[in-house]
Amino acid sequence: MEFRLLGGSGLKVPVLSFGTGTFGGGTEFFRKWGTSDVNEAKRLVDMCLEAGANLFDTADVYSRGLSEEILGQAIAGRRDKLLISTKATFRMSDEPNDVGSSRFHLLRSCEASLRRLNTDYIDIYTLHGFDAKTPIEEALRTLDELVQSGKVRYIACSNFSGWHLMKALAISDRYGWTRYAAHQAYYSLVGREYEWELMPLALDQKVGTLVWSPLAGGRLSGKFRRNQPMPEGTRIQQGAGEGPSLPEEWFYKLIDVLDEVAAETGKSVAQVAINWLLQRPTVASVIIGARNEEQLRQNLGALGWNLSAEQVIKLDIASEREPIYPYWHQRGFEERNPTPTPVYL
Repeated sequence: MEFRLLGGSGLKVPVLSFGTGTFGGGTEFFRKWGTSDVNEAKRLVDMCLEAGANLFDTADVYSRGLSEEILGQAIAGRRDKLLISTKATFRMSDEPNDVGSSRFHLLRSCEASLRRLNTDYIDIYTLHGFDAKTPIEEALRTLDELVQSGKVRYIACSNFSGWHLMKALAISDRYGWTRYAAHQAYYSLVGREYEWELMPLALDQKVGTLVWSPLAGGRLSGKFRRNQPMPEGTRIQQGAGEGPSLPEEWFYKLIDVLDEVAAETGKSVAQVAINWLLQRPTVASVIIGARNEEQLRQNLGALGWNLSAEQVIKLDIASEREPIYPYWHQRGFEERNPTPTPVYL
């Protein structure tokens, strides 16, 4: 397993980490993701640790805390062997203050996560989304206090816009508070908008990227094919997929190219898609999920080899989409405003 520094911090994380949204299935939505119980979770954790993937990502909102509870039981007796990332911000109940990034909610959420995980510290504590109704200073001061107390080691954000993240970093610098070490972001061959603004920001500010949904909710699993019905039992088929809709013809042309590269490498479509991400700037770790041991074994197969430069370019070209304004305009000034990744339009 390769380990990379998380942004500008001194923490090393594995390039593949494990997402536990499939643990529990305690709500109607998350049952469509997976229903791993404690016994299956232990087996999956064992496989990850054996492969060196020692970062486990969860969130309080996953099955309303059940994912954290199961993860806590699955790692019992080996907390010192692994890293835990969990998140807060989304609504957990009908109580008026049980949502957002207020001091009230973050302190209560952190304590609840610690109890469910059966640990006294969280390695990476993440704001799951941006809360426009809470002053950024309030959220950051609270996160800094959690770090100073020893309950949290590093902080991160997720699903922020560029200005959200940059303003937060500037405020942290102004007051000497703990900075975001990472941004957990949606990024894949079918969702490359991250490259337009958030990637240049991450490079400039040394913010590591933790990629969620690297297979775009299963679209890049290898199960979706032109002129074939949607695979039964997939999250997308059940209405629990992630990401926006895609132009059909563009998507299947990309799948055709993925099939070509998979045949050239002797790897699966999913393994190729994950390996492509591992070669992108700013990416510290790709969060993989699995409903069962076979899926996990397949995803771990994205390691130990690399796409050739020619294959990366082939995939870059096939997945490129014209950006929205002002990014298309900025790309016309490459001489003094270069993009982090090549542009083939």
